Amino acid sequence: RWMKFEEKVEDSGERWSTPHIPALPLHSLFQLRMCLQKATMLLDLDAPSFKEIIDKALSGQPEEAELQPELRERLAALLLRQPRHQPTKSLLQLLAELGLSPCRGKAKSWSEPGAQLSETPLKEQLRNQFKKKVPLGAEAAHVAVGEVEFLEKPFAAFIRLRRGVALGSLAEVALPSRFLFILLGPRAEVKAYHEVGRAMATLLTDELFQRVARQAEHREELIAGMEAFLDELTVLPPGKWDPSARIPPPSCLLSPRRRTTVHPPDQQSHSNGDMAAAGDRAGLGHPRSREELERTGRLFGGLLRDIRRKAPWYGSDFSDALHPQCLSAVLYIYLVTVTNAITFGGMLGDATANMQGVLESFLGTAFAGSIFCLFSGQPLTILSSTGPVLVFERLLFSFSRDHSLDYLEFRLWIGLWVAFFGVVLVATEASHLVRYFTRFTEEGFCALISLIFIYDSLKKMLSLADAFPINWQYRLDNITSYSCVCNLSSPGGRARGWGGPKVSVRDPSSLPALSPQPPTAPARLSRTQCLGQGGHLLGTSCQYVPDVTLVSFLLFGGTFLSCTALKRFRSSRYFPAGVRKLVSDFAIILAILASCAVDAALGLETPKLLVPSELKPTNPARGWIVFPFGANPWWVCLVSAVPAVLVTILIFMDQQITAVILNRREYKLQKGAGFHLDLLCVSLLMVITSATGLPWYVSATVISLAHMESLKKESATSAPGEHPEFLGIREQRLTGLAVFVLTGVSVFMAPVLKHIPMPVLYGVFLHMGVAALNSIQLTNRVRLLLMPAKHQPDLAYLRHVPLRRVHLFTVIQLLCLALLWVLKSTMAAIIFPVMV
Repeated sequence: RWMKFEEKVEDSGERWSTPHIPALPLHSLFQLRMCLQKATMLLDLDAPSFKEIIDKALSGQPEEAELQPELRERLAALLLRQPRHQPTKSLLQLLAELGLSPCRGKAKSWSEPGAQLSETPLKEQLRNQFKKKVPLGAEAAHVAVGEVEFLEKPFAAFIRLRRGVALGSLAEVALPSRFLFILLGPRAEVKAYHEVGRAMATLLTDELFQRVARQAEHREELIAGMEAFLDELTVLPPGKWDPSARIPPPSCLLSPRRRTTVHPPDQQSHSNGDMAAAGDRAGLGHPRSREELERTGRLFGGLLRDIRRKAPWYGSDFSDALHPQCLSAVLYIYLVTVTNAITFGGMLGDATANMQGVLESFLGTAFAGSIFCLFSGQPLTILSSTGPVLVFERLLFSFSRDHSLDYLEFRLWIGLWVAFFGVVLVATEASHLVRYFTRFTEEGFCALISLIFIYDSLKKMLSLADAFPINWQYRLDNITSYSCVCNLSSPGGRARGWGGPKVSVRDPSSLPALSPQPPTAPARLSRTQCLGQGGHLLGTSCQYVPDVTLVSFLLFGGTFLSCTALKRFRSSRYFPAGVRKLVSDFAIILAILASCAVDAALGLETPKLLVPSELKPTNPARGWIVFPFGANPWWVCLVSAVPAVLVTILIFMDQQITAVILNRREYKLQKGAGFHLDLLCVSLLMVITSATGLPWYVSATVISLAHMESLKKESATSAPGEHPEFLGIREQRLTGLAVFVLTGVSVFMAPVLKHIPMPVLYGVFLHMGVAALNSIQLTNRVRLLLMPAKHQPDLAYLRHVPLRRVHLFTVIQLLCLALLWVLKSTMAAIIFPVMV
């Protein structure tokens, strides 16, 4: 059978082979062409049953090839017999047959030998598991070839029905049929018949030949379509490969459109595929060529165009979220967002004397994120505080303290100016500058943010060694010297013992020294001596081992590896496709639950996720509303415009670079982007967050990429051997909205969230950083630097660009990335988006 690729029934007759690319003898294609030139050709035949099709095919022969009436009857009776099929069975069916086979003998086939074709589908056809692989709207083609002893010359017919007709039990699954090819002949040529049939089946699975076969009105057009197929053939020389080898299907196939644009073989034999390169470049379009970034020349023209573009999709932005995959995305991004809010909230609290803390970070994230998801142009974007904003907040607070200015009021005026400048940028369509962002810029920014995620997750884990120090001098034999009592019972029933200072198991850092002290009492014995003299150990820390840091690192690494392995489970060979897809969609949640279960089973007090439990400002000296006048001189509102210009540039670059990355053509987004609308939402949110003393927010690159990765859509049905086709992203507003609403109510979920270990969440952060880093071309080109040329993969750009230029481009990118990293690590980090 063929569906994209060829499958054969193995010699045992009980299973289908693995799908493979059909390897055809060249001679069989020439014989097929001769058959089509002489065969009975019935195009757009209108027949409701297989019997009527056979009758018309036998009666429509030319006079010189017409069969005798007796032969026609015998041939019709032969063709109307029920064919034997090899059904595709599930694992449960195979196990059931295995269990019943000792009692019932060999399983029966679909039909007894000599049975007539049924006009209605058999129950085996309707229950065949193979139908799950067939896409909607598919039609069947039937190829019947073989030897017949009563024929003296071959009989061939090619039939195309006017419309798809269900031909009873003829097909393996109940599908409407469109094409039939029959080739029967005398003995001694059975192998030739078989190969011609394989050639015909291969032709009918070719998309370009299918178009010709459906539209052809004459025999010559059909043969011309076959000639076009022959023009694309590539011949493998004999003796250089094994014809019995099965060539596995490739990971991706050329589309029919790209196949029609390539040069004929004689024109591209020495050109190294220039036309194919043009096709590759056309397929990898850049956002800057899209109409979202074209100037209209009118005030707010780009914004109005964004609104008109997104408004028709607003209803579907909620209905498209009704899918189990969205639940997985919500839980995954929620935990990441909460962890990120706690991290940045803690750092903001340290930088601003708790004028902005963890609670303000939670409320700001929930409010700003929810508003953005409801009204933005690209609701898949996740808002968050960023490093450059944190650096600016630290500088602004230090400046306000040194000059006796009220920090929150000064910050309010800066936020108002930033919002004003942002509206001006939207009005003048400044977002069209995004057209000049190149792959170099995008990859540098994405790589830097990804490396920051990786670095911060590792840094957080290494800091656990300070809170939970590893006691290298610990010796199990000297446990009684730490906080344990050896109890020796005397013959008179009296007990004597010595107890060292009690040390809490909950605070391993409180052990002042782990070197044993010299014995000062006769009963101060080692663990071995105590047990050897019949004593026993008393104390809560006799079994204590200082392993919190070790277990935390195991949870950290285990979570990262579990996330990676479960995400790749979709392409595994184990379990049915539905199970693999479900596990892959919920990979992050399953990894977190597994790690939390391991932590609960061990019972160690690893650091846990702690969220605020009260709705009150972190600093009691501030309120929830910041007034614009009263605490600072009047001229502060004017001077604030100067730092606001710097913050505006920072926000614009950070927001728009992230928007460009998220709106790449390779994500196949169908609802369009909204660069101007997104910038307007971020600018207006600056007013509210500044007036309430909440953090400022902008698009978070890595979290947004993780959000999109968790919403990837793939084809539900795929042919055996064919990789599921990437269909795009599940574009909707509900997952982001749910994430931010849950973040807001996390204050009331503290009793549940406190059971999640922080090392587990740091492992998720590491997975996000690595996944985002692997999604850019820079990572592949860095790997090329370490590979010998003969081991390098067959990448499209390596076919058309000299390797030394690829390496030079990569080295320049790495040097710029190193410069940005150094810049990020200094107080000049505030201008790093401009440097990008």
